[in-house]
Amino acid sequence: MTTTITQPIDIPMDQKNLHIPVMSQEVIEHLRLKPKAVIVDCTLGLGGHAQLIAQNIGPEGRVVGIDRDSESLAQAQGRLQKYPCQYEFVHDDFRNLDKILEKLGIQEVDGILFDLGISSYQLENPQRGFSFHVDGPLDMRMDKDSYISAYDLVNSLSEHEISSILKNFGEERWHYRVARYLVAERVKHPIESTKKLTEIVLKAVASRYKGQKIHPATRTFQAIRIAVNRELEALEKTLSICIDCLKCGGRICVLSFHSLEDRIVKQKFRTFARLGKLKLIVKKPLRPSNEEMKSNLRSRSARLRVAEKI
Repeated sequence: MTTTITQPIDIPMDQKNLHIPVMSQEVIEHLRLKPKAVIVDCTLGLGGHAQLIAQNIGPEGRVVGIDRDSESLAQAQGRLQKYPCQYEFVHDDFRNLDKILEKLGIQEVDGILFDLGISSYQLENPQRGFSFHVDGPLDMRMDKDSYISAYDLVNSLSEHEISSILKNFGEERWHYRVARYLVAERVKHPIESTKKLTEIVLKAVASRYKGQKIHPATRTFQAIRIAVNRELEALEKTLSICIDCLKCGGRICVLSFHSLEDRIVKQKFRTFARLGKLKLIVKKPLRPSNEEMKSNLRSRSARLRVAEKI
């Protein structure tokens, strides 16, 4: 159910948790912002991109910020108050975009933005269970009111089901081996923490990742997080909805951070381009500058695709 937050929640803002928006210059440029524009930020996060959007559309412009994470949404609301603009802060899943806009009385918008990366604010909070670098409960829910957590998947699914998740959502080469180790360990006692999950993955595949740059648990954590939040399903559905929500000439910008997301965006954009509904503004995804990749390590895997409604 859509919930619009009308008053900011007082959550202390730790400077180290401030989310640095990735490829912000490229996003602002390709959204072609103008005064009085109506822009939807489907993944508001801490409001980094929305802040820049607000500065470019003026006090008569309107930003609809959607996020499944109520804590991030509240942080963003407090952060954006000082910027002149009309705001709607919506606690919901972006797959409900059409229903959200209908409830707000908005028929069409000038631009839509997706930043599909997980924020440092979420990663660095041990209680959210997203990171293998800090110990915490095995959770990984973007929306803490969701029923299914990482704990439920890891401790309930069959070995075959876990293996499929690791293969399809994490592109983990050693998915069979990791799944077998997880099932063997949970027979002894439930897997309850990120630390324990990481230890099991390391036992299973650490030697096979020797010499590689990524941590051996990276793909497993990515796969489980995607499965818990049904991220790829939501993205594919919402990209189809977006076309009908955009004005002619309106643009959609999507920042993705791994190949599975980028592949969905590429295929959807190309399909709608063949149908004569979209024009591809960039044929290949834009990449961050070398300077940005050096100053913000999170940006290194970013890909930005842009399309315009015809």
